[in-house]
Parts: sequence; structure tokens; C-alpha cells
Amino acid sequence: MSIIKVEGLTKDYGDGRGIFDINLEVNEGEIFGYVGTNGSGKTTTIRNMLGFVYPDKGKIDIGGLDPAVSSAELMKKVSYIPGEIAFPNLKTGADFLKLQAEYSGITDYSRMNYIADKLGLDTTADLKRMSKGMKQKTAIVAAFMSDRDIMILDEPTTGLDPLMRDVFIELINEEKKKGRTVFLSGHIFEELEEVCDRVAMLKDGRIIDVINMYELRHSSDRNFEVVFESAQAANTFKEAFDGAYAQGNSVFVALPSKRTDELFKTLKQFKVLQIHEKHTTLEEVFMKDYDL
Repeated sequence: MSIIKVEGLTKDYGDGRGIFDINLEVNEGEIFGYVGTNGSGKTTTIRNMLGFVYPDKGKIDIGGLDPAVSSAELMKKVSYIPGEIAFPNLKTGADFLKLQAEYSGITDYSRMNYIADKLGLDTTADLKRMSKGMKQKTAIVAAFMSDRDIMILDEPTTGLDPLMRDVFIELINEEKKKGRTVFLSGHIFEELEEVCDRVAMLKDGRIIDVINMYELRHSSDRNFEVVFESAQAANTFKEAFDGAYAQGNSVFVALPSKRTDELFKTLKQFKVLQIHEKHTTLEEVFMKDYDL
């Protein structure tokens, strides 16, 4: 059952800038990734989804609400992390988080403190003097402490170190277990690959592909790198096995699983130094789709 539905969404800023005919559905309880280069339209999509700007064409339904009509009501149902964080004129992170808690009707701060502790956030720090990473942590605490079924997160790990990104992934997985729906814009492929059920790829304001991550992780195609003792041996094998290509003394082979026995039978005729199986990554699919 879809809880986010976007149909024909277009916001044209001229000169090829904007988003064009965006169609997507996010199912209840799904972690849906949204990836593209800077300027591809990720944040523009999200701002339309939340009713911060109005589309030129198209329809959006989030939890039964049209953001162009009911943006204020929608924000009471959605946890949101903006791509660019701007805090109000308050003294400390704790002041901001308590204000957010009051707005959300939260009187028990245990969840807030739990997330802050996991992220190593000092909530007593001066809000204006916080580093980019600390501001990002504060925004994550504010979003995750609310008991809301829909989360829309615009590049939420920007400014975090790798250890804190791992903590963020733990938090996302906790929300998934609760049945939360997460729309996650990002540019770090490893994060999206680890947590997402599906990932839409955006290029020049248009969706060019939607990747089912289960199918990518469990692909019937297999990829091998075979290392020989010389470039000559690698080229000889390349000539003997259809679909292989050589680079130096390595040969790369992509083939359906049913041809694996054929590959190893052919390899018995050669002296092989190493063989590695390589799984296709989300980044590799992205590079291929972008023709990079």
C-alpha cells in the first residue's frame, strides 16, 4: 500500500533547471532512496513534497494529504531533516530540541536523550557555535525523537564522520523495524545500498531508473576478476572464453550463474594466481546509468 504517491510532478525554473514528470510511489514501511548528482533536483522534489514550493504540474499525496493544500497539517505527520539547516535564535541545542518536543507534544525526553547519546551530541553546546556535524546531529535527534510514521530526510548524514554514519544506519534500521516509511535523499552509495528497499536515480530533473535493492543484492548474474601470471596469459584466456575482457594480467568476466561451471572448466587449462567474485554495487549501476 503506497503512503507517498507523486504523479507527473514538474517544477520548471527555466534553462533546463528543475524537475520534470516525476512519478514515484513509496510503500508503507519502505525505505526509499533518492540519489543524483548536485543540482539534479533531489531537494526541489522534497520541497514540493512538503508544500514549501508549489509544482507547475502534477499531483502529490502523502498520507492522504495534498501538501499544496495542507502543508501545515502534513508537517505534523512527517519528520523532516532539511538539506540546509537553519536554527532559530535559541541559546543551546537543548533549547531547540525542547522547543521541537513541545511542538510535537512530547513530554518524555528519554527518546531524545537516547538518540543524542548514540550520536555523542552535547546538547548544552551553543547553537550558533556548533560545527556542521553537530548541527546535523541536532537535526537528526529532532527528527528521530518524534513518533511519526513518515520520515523525509534530505541528505541527513552530510558533515558526519564514518562512525556517526554507522550510528545513523542503526537508527534507520530501528525505524524500519517499527514500520516507519522513510524517503531518504543521499549521495553516499554505501548508506543507501545498506538500508534501502528501492532507490530512484535522478538525472537532469528526471528519474532515469528505479533499482530494486533485493534484486541487486541477489542478482543471478555473477562477476569475476581472474588474475593470471602475465598479460599474455590473460589475453589467451580472453580469446578462449566468450564475454571476457582483459586489462593487464587480469581478466574480467560477467556471466549468468548457469555459465559458472563453464568458466571454471576453462580456467583449469590455465595457471591462475587469484580469482575474486565481485558483486555489482549501487554506485556501479549509477555510473552506468549516468554514462560516467
